[in-house]
Formats: sequence, structure tokens, C-alpha cells
Amino acid sequence: MLEVRDLSAVYGQHPALQNVSLSISRGELVVILGANGAGKTTLLRAISGICEGRVSGEILLDGQSLAGLSPDRIVERGVVLVPEGRGIFGELSVRENLLLGSYCERARGSEAENLERVMQLFPQLHERRAQIARTMSGGEQQMVAVGRAMMSAPVILVLDEPSLGLSPLLCKEFFQNLAKIKSLGIGVLLVEQNARQSLAIADRGYLLENTRIVHEDIAANLASDPVVQRAYLGAGSRIESKMPETESDEVSEVPAGLQVGYRPTPRRTADEHAGLDIDALAQSAARRSEMPFPPSSPSTGASRHEARLAAAVQDIRRAAADARQPVRKPGAGGEEEPLVHDGLDAAAVPVIEIYRRPRVEVYRRRPSGKFERD
Repeated sequence: MLEVRDLSAVYGQHPALQNVSLSISRGELVVILGANGAGKTTLLRAISGICEGRVSGEILLDGQSLAGLSPDRIVERGVVLVPEGRGIFGELSVRENLLLGSYCERARGSEAENLERVMQLFPQLHERRAQIARTMSGGEQQMVAVGRAMMSAPVILVLDEPSLGLSPLLCKEFFQNLAKIKSLGIGVLLVEQNARQSLAIADRGYLLENTRIVHEDIAANLASDPVVQRAYLGAGSRIESKMPETESDEVSEVPAGLQVGYRPTPRRTADEHAGLDIDALAQSAARRSEMPFPPSSPSTGASRHEARLAAAVQDIRRAAADARQPVRKPGAGGEEEPLVHDGLDAAAVPVIEIYRRPRVEVYRRRPSGKFERD
């Protein structure tokens, strides 16, 4: 089991993690959800020994401390990170990238066995084992990165945004492979913004907000939590209609620690944005356009305003009427005749004005210093 107790990380004077505690067992998939900048990547880097900030707290694997160990020693213990961006060697072949994962001493005795296991998990890699890694698609490169980590015979596999940049089809296939990895008895600690699919295969989850763990629960409860749905699953409009109308009742359903950052913002209609009924406004404008207006006078600002409104309405009506006028062509006797198009009366065909492209003149400076037009 991997245990993290009161883990904190500071970059200079800026805290990136504050008293984070979590655990993950072998054969368990745990997902960490949080907004950008919450500290998710810092958490994974601190566990893997590559955090550039000042780290404090306890990191235990099967009761043995990992805090202060170098990254290669942490890999030797069985905690392997797949970083965001994959980090594969683009100029090497797929097979060469995979074999680099078996460099650690714990995996050297089972290199062939681990390679066969990776090829079974990702059949595409077996077909393309001789292909140069940089020529592969993003999804295939992600498979190479995970396969290389699997070659290290990990106890805990740590992944940072593995679905980033993948198409929906490849993303679904990739999460299915993560479920297979979990079934092999390997613990998977996953940082992922695709909350819907990650919660579908996870056993438990943590919410990381503003450098702190604010909530923990089993994945099924998190997926059905209204707060999580609004924040990560894009279900705000459906959930808000079921929420209580009073603010006090709404807050009472939110877990402690989430009341400040997770209050939903209701969507506003066009009427609410305008502060009045749009249909009523349109009807009022129509009635006003048909009413006679008194002549404007210096002392009456309202009459001048109404006169200008009436003139604007008349201009709109005049423009609309002109657009519906039939297009005419010169007749045999010199008189214009209505133009009929495809058997339709030209009165039903609106006029489309085509504006000519403006003429641009280019002048070039000659060696003599004079400007001449091209």
C-alpha cells in the first residue's frame, strides 16, 4: 500500500500542496480530480521524487519511507510515474522504448515476461514494435509511455493526464486498458480531467482544491454527487433544476470544505440579462412605431427621442420593402419588365446587392528614388 501523510510542497514562498493525505492499495485505481493549478501534478512529482520545490511529509510504500529518496531508487521500490506529455524517445523504435523501462534492477530478471504482458495489453505495439516512436499517433505514443512504465514491474503506477490530446475513441480504449492493468494487481494513481471516464473505472477518488484534499469518497458516490457533476461532469444545467431554491438549503447539501468554491451559478435567460420581458419590449416598440409623435421641442427631450425612434423604424421598414421589390430588366419596348426566376414571380425573390471589390493601387520605389505605379 502507498500512503501519503500530511504532504506539503512549497515553491519559494508559494505553497503548492498543504497537508495532503491519501492512500492506494495494490489492485486499486484511485483518481484525483481538481482544477488547473490545484496541485495535482505537484503531488505526483513529490511522490515520484522529482518535485523541484521543498517537500515535507511522509510517503510510505508497504511501511517503508520513500521521502528523500532519489527518483531511480523510488522506481526500484516499485512506484513508477508516466508524466504528462508522455516523455518517450521519439527517435527510437517502439521496442527500444519499451526495453528502456526494464533497466531498473527489479525488472531485469523478468524482461521477457513483462514485454509479453505489455504486448498483450496493447496489441498495436506488437504490430508496430519496429516503428519509430515519433511517427506514431498520440494515442499510440501514450501506449508506449504506459508500456515502458509497465516494463519496470511497478507496484504502483502513477499517471498524469494520460488522456490529454487523445480522440474520444482512443480515450475510451485507453481507459479500458487501465482497468486491465488494475486487474493485474497493480495499484493505479490517476490524475485526470476526464472525470466521467476515470470515475467509471476507479474505485475511489479525491477532490484536490486549492492545494488541499477537500473530499474523499468511493467513485460511484463521487459520480452521483451534484457538486462533482457541476464542477467536472458538465451537468450543471440538469442538476440546478433539482437544487433547493433557498441558499441555506443549497449549501447544506454541499460537503464541508466545498461550500465556497463550488456554489453553482444559475444560467440567466435573455429576459433576465435585459432586466425585462423581451416579447413585451418588442410589442411596445411596434405600438410606439404606429403612434403619432408630437413635434420635437427644445423643452421636451422625450418627444425628440420618440421622433428619432419613429424615423429609425420607418427606415427599417423602407429598407425591408425595397429588398422585396422585384428585379426588373429592360423590355423589348425599352420598358422594364419583371424578372422571373425558375418559374417564380420576381416579387418573391429578394434583391441581393453585390459590392465590387475595392481597387488597390500599388506603388513601387524605383532606384532613382521615384515612386511609380505598378
